[in-house]
Amino acid sequence: MTDAEWQRYLAVFHSHQPGVTERVLSRVGGSPYRWLVEPLFDVPGWVVDLACGSAPTRDSLAENRWVGVDLSAGELAAAVAAGRRPVLLARADALPFGDGAVDAVCAAMALQVVTPLTRVLAETERILRPGGVLVALVPARLRPSPRGWLEWARVLRALGITNQRWPNPRACDGLADVLSRHGFAVVSSEHRTFPFPLDSSDSAALLVDSLYVPGISMDRVAAAKRALGSRARPGRSLPVPLRRVVARRQIGVPSQFVTAYSTR
Repeated sequence: MTDAEWQRYLAVFHSHQPGVTERVLSRVGGSPYRWLVEPLFDVPGWVVDLACGSAPTRDSLAENRWVGVDLSAGELAAAVAAGRRPVLLARADALPFGDGAVDAVCAAMALQVVTPLTRVLAETERILRPGGVLVALVPARLRPSPRGWLEWARVLRALGITNQRWPNPRACDGLADVLSRHGFAVVSSEHRTFPFPLDSSDSAALLVDSLYVPGISMDRVAAAKRALGSRARPGRSLPVPLRRVVARRQIGVPSQFVTAYSTR
């Protein structure tokens, strides 16, 4: 799909079911949104939540000077309804902030889908002050787990695909390298697997609804819900692998020298 096609797909997806990503990640054990923003608790200046969606990070950053930005009016309406303000309607590649105006940027489940990624990262770097922090949460590769592989394989097979499609696939497990090439100093890149409770057919349907599946028919989506729902049992869970990358804006350092980071 082209960037324009992805943008149209995302606009429809988020207008029809705003807050669906939050509904999934708020149910997993371990609080991934809090894990994402832990490095920002002591940031004194403004934090921009890039492609904030329904703004779930606001709850963990209640004491910070925070502003959410998203292109979906439906997602921002969900954020306002939840009491999460201030929020702005704006593109991720044309942010309404001055050069070096903010101390931090967080991006929760966004960098794999915002396009064009090169311009989005250039805008992120532009608005960050020197030494400012970028934290990002992205989907990650599933670590070996017989039950986890089997459950996810059933869903993907029912959808007629072999893996999830992203406009920026390198911005998942390869995000640290992507940021390094764009001049950021990567501080850490960590992988965690969070358990999603697969305890009912409703849980299964919610998880399938949260997947980006452009070009997949509603019949296929319904089949995936049935396939996953048939496996639902009290106490059963499905692994959701995520990666958190923490990086800083640097000035005057060639990106080829900014490559040292810890990976777990």
